[in-house]
Amino acid sequence: MEAKKKGGFTSSIGFVLAAAGSAVGVGNIWRFPYLAAQDGGGLFLLIYLVLVLTFGFTLLATDIVIGRRTGKNAWQAFGAIRSGWGFLGKITFLVPVLIMTYYSVIGGWILKYAAVYMTGQYQEAAQDGYFTSFISSSVSPIVFMLIFLAMTAAVVYAGVEKGIEKFSKFVMPCLLLMILGIAIYSLTLHHTDAAGNERTGLQGLAVYLIPDFKGLTVSRFLSILLDAMSQLFFSLSVSMGIMITYGSYVKKDVDLNRSVAQIEIFDTSVALLAGMMIIPAVYVFAGTEGMQSGPSLMFVSLPKVFSSMGAMGIVIGIAFFVMILFAALTSCVSIMETLVATCMNIFHASRKKVSMVIAVLSALSAIVICMGYNALYFSVTLPNGQSGQLLDIMDYVSNSFLMPMIAFLTSIFVGWVIKPEWIEQEMEIGAVRFNRKKLYRVMIRYVVPVIMIVLFVQSTGILRFLIG
Repeated sequence: MEAKKKGGFTSSIGFVLAAAGSAVGVGNIWRFPYLAAQDGGGLFLLIYLVLVLTFGFTLLATDIVIGRRTGKNAWQAFGAIRSGWGFLGKITFLVPVLIMTYYSVIGGWILKYAAVYMTGQYQEAAQDGYFTSFISSSVSPIVFMLIFLAMTAAVVYAGVEKGIEKFSKFVMPCLLLMILGIAIYSLTLHHTDAAGNERTGLQGLAVYLIPDFKGLTVSRFLSILLDAMSQLFFSLSVSMGIMITYGSYVKKDVDLNRSVAQIEIFDTSVALLAGMMIIPAVYVFAGTEGMQSGPSLMFVSLPKVFSSMGAMGIVIGIAFFVMILFAALTSCVSIMETLVATCMNIFHASRKKVSMVIAVLSALSAIVICMGYNALYFSVTLPNGQSGQLLDIMDYVSNSFLMPMIAFLTSIFVGWVIKPEWIEQEMEIGAVRFNRKKLYRVMIRYVVPVIMIVLFVQSTGILRFLIG
């Protein structure tokens, strides 16, 4: 009766697409390309792929198995396995709470740009200062955030089968087709700059795919490694309770080995295609300098690129921001679903009532984040040395502080407290062979804890202080 009450995925493909939808978000299509551009192109890709197949697989499988074997969300799952470890579930729940305060704000930004391109105002978006002027205005960012949040809440309100699964089955194939189409078009581009230098999309592809070992030092390699590691958290939605929640909706007859592999492939393919879509286009019209624009790549550099494409830039711009909007929605849905599922259990309330309350609270907190760029503006230096405002602080605490700590504690819990066999038994249900069993044991017991300590020390600024 409980499973029926909370709902569940009706099929393996429904689960995979919903989980991939959570994983394939703004981080994949925006963050991955600019990290690849600044971290040596192919070198970053090579390191990232190795990490996905080892580190990413380990945490993804762990979260999904904990969810399915216990049938509970993160808040309850750890305590249900070992009573003394209930605190880990509470800490994990904090991550989507913090992310929800600002993810809809970014979603509102994306919705704004989609609206700008669909109404023919693309030239304005390419002007210097346009993005800053928009996010610092007092009303517009809040309006677009509220619309985006309402779209998210509508999907979660409808439930697992009729909302999340149905939405994912429609959106994810569309998203993949749009990314593939724009990626192929990017490779056909060519442009001659004022100095007479011609650049092509294929040359940009080479910059993206061919590893750049020039000037590589141990320190730079570690920096790229840590960038790729942090990207995994964004890409696979691990260590934030989302995959535990989704795992609790998965039926016992679903082969988790195959599902985990499919999520890895889908997520990584989208990330690689996103780089192929963005980096060649930016290279053609802005050269290698334009590729180094970092986080501002999507809202500042790309509108300039689309403007340089002429009439075709309008079409590509519309397709791009609609695609990014889909990606942001699927991720935001998974974050809100984690909060709703948890609160349904804590307060024994209906999905509809909890969804509405969470939506209102999310709106209030997101309004405060929006005001962080105008009425509540201030700038602080974060422990990692970067400056930040309200949104950056929430992002830092959730992604650079809590998530590495949660991954470390989870690896200790699984690797040394309940032992890897606990996970392996669930992966082998139905006489299915766990092909990466030996790899899993080594990773969860030894590699993940060590890497998480390094990542935590680096992201909190402790490493910078020690080597001073």
